[in-house]
Amino acid sequence: MLSQKTIDVIKATVPVLEVHGTQITTVFYKNLFNDYPELLNIFNHANQQQGRQQTALANAVLAAAMYIDKLETIIPVVKQIAQKHRSLGVKPEHYPIVGEHLLRAIKEVLGDAATEEIIGAWTDAYGVIAQVFIDIEKELCEEAASQAGGWSDFKKFKVIDTVKESDVITSFYLAPADQSLVPAFEPGQYITVRLQIPGETYLLNRQYSLSAVPNKEYFRISVKREAESAKPAGKVSNYLHDHITKGDFVEITPPAGEFTLKRDVATPAVFISGGVGITPFMSMVGSIAENEPSRQVNFIHASRSGSLQAFNQELTALKERLTNYSLSFVYENPLDQDKQDNHFKKQGFIDADFLKENAIAQDADYYVCGPVPFLKAILKGLKELGVQDSHIHYEFFGPSINLEV
Repeated sequence: MLSQKTIDVIKATVPVLEVHGTQITTVFYKNLFNDYPELLNIFNHANQQQGRQQTALANAVLAAAMYIDKLETIIPVVKQIAQKHRSLGVKPEHYPIVGEHLLRAIKEVLGDAATEEIIGAWTDAYGVIAQVFIDIEKELCEEAASQAGGWSDFKKFKVIDTVKESDVITSFYLAPADQSLVPAFEPGQYITVRLQIPGETYLLNRQYSLSAVPNKEYFRISVKREAESAKPAGKVSNYLHDHITKGDFVEITPPAGEFTLKRDVATPAVFISGGVGITPFMSMVGSIAENEPSRQVNFIHASRSGSLQAFNQELTALKERLTNYSLSFVYENPLDQDKQDNHFKKQGFIDADFLKENAIAQDADYYVCGPVPFLKAILKGLKELGVQDSHIHYEFFGPSINLEV
């Protein structure tokens, strides 16, 4: 328990964190990796280069300060972060290192304004917050390891097949190298893939949604090739596309994630995806077809072009298994042949008018996944239609940022 004095001091730092939070976390990561470069084997280098990890941590620290007297309020966010930590292999022994460097960054950025009282209060507060994460992550690790076919940390899987889904998306089918069973998972969850890429000093980790219905034989991930000209370039996605083939091996962690399908056959489900954001929904809609075929489902997917639309046949075939199913494709730049597709509904973008005409009802559960601008636009449109927050579920690929809608 924290004293009232400590709580008051922490809350008094909220305005400072709102202004200097990202600067503090940027200094934090710089010092952390200088002193412990081996931690680069865990962190996503691309997110570091883009500044998304720094922003995500700054938001987390700010939230902790704002709710330091009622941390139970932010437990859902803590669980989401803890899932990523567990999936990446963050250990209890990492937390003292993080705490030391976070306090050091606060001192470095704030200078004399970081009084002994403030540093003392944040030392106490960090100890409490870190223990919350440690306890939740321990529980998640035990759950992952104790289930049938489960394990902890990384395990070797064999690529048993690859399928080209579109011009930029390829699916990789993964089975345990030791021929054990694949553990159950919740549709919408992801795994971490770890690679040692020739020429790279550190191991590279990336998290990919599971894109097939849970089964005991294999996992499927569907990876978009990121442009090599992108900043930063998609090192892992390009390596997977160019060098990983049937018979190769990768290391992965057990499924993780809080963005999962709600089991409620009476509530309609609307899936709205942009680009490669379609991947978690393949597992979700397939699971509905397998377990809740009478559930009302509306699947809306937007992409730049429909040329070799990913999962077109797989999604179309669900009409034979779902009794109340609607499928719509929206293309920014449709080709002539795309316009012949029975599922092509609109050229351009998904907006509030399109959602009003093609979505189901305000009381449906809406699942949204895609690039940040896409997420902002869809969430804004749903709110304009009066859909309540409790019925909107969305997923980030990468560290969460604050969406102003």
